[in-house]
Amino acid sequence: MKGKAESVAALDEIGRIRLSKSFILREFLYSEVANFHGIPNIPDDPDLAAMVGKRLCEDLLEPLQATFGKIIIRSAFRSCDVNGFCNEQQRAGKKGYTCSSNESNFAGHIWDRRDADGFSGATACIVIPWFAERYEKGESWQSLAWWIHDHLPYSHLCFFPRMAAFNISWHEKPQRRIDSYAEPKGCLTRPGYPNHDGSHEEFYPGFPQLATS
Repeated sequence: MKGKAESVAALDEIGRIRLSKSFILREFLYSEVANFHGIPNIPDDPDLAAMVGKRLCEDLLEPLQATFGKIIIRSAFRSCDVNGFCNEQQRAGKKGYTCSSNESNFAGHIWDRRDADGFSGATACIVIPWFAERYEKGESWQSLAWWIHDHLPYSHLCFFPRMAAFNISWHEKPQRRIDSYAEPKGCLTRPGYPNHDGSHEEFYPGFPQLATS
């Protein structure tokens, strides 16, 4: 499919693009900011969005869902218009808007733009109910972070306090970095940190084995 959707029928076709066994593109287009302010959240380049969305789903989201059960998509794709508006509101100090600049979100939440180095990528913010229940009982977000680090080809993870929601990114040139706004805040690991390599299974006792289907 070439070009941005210019009709309801074309948008319907974009929404039906299958990204993996369990996911289609439509469920990644929802945005509270877009809905509240009436800004279309539609990819300008559906082919690129679908390509990176497939990698995000097949390489990361499908294994997570197969292993832990249903996952919830909190937010994912943002158009440049939606992300740019959200960033303007954030810089103006308005609550409820947490988008960084468009340029920093290319190949991140903005799936249909390559980053400054020409690489593609995609990000989704998700909740895993299986883990959210454990988190509510006091388990650290770090246990899930280390499990993902040991098992999946993610690029970047960033955890948030509510429901242990986290951004998970696929990227052609993965960073392999984990950050958090939940306590303890900061960078958990990245290449060059002494804790980066090797197994971390001591941090996630009781977690299931990785399922592939």
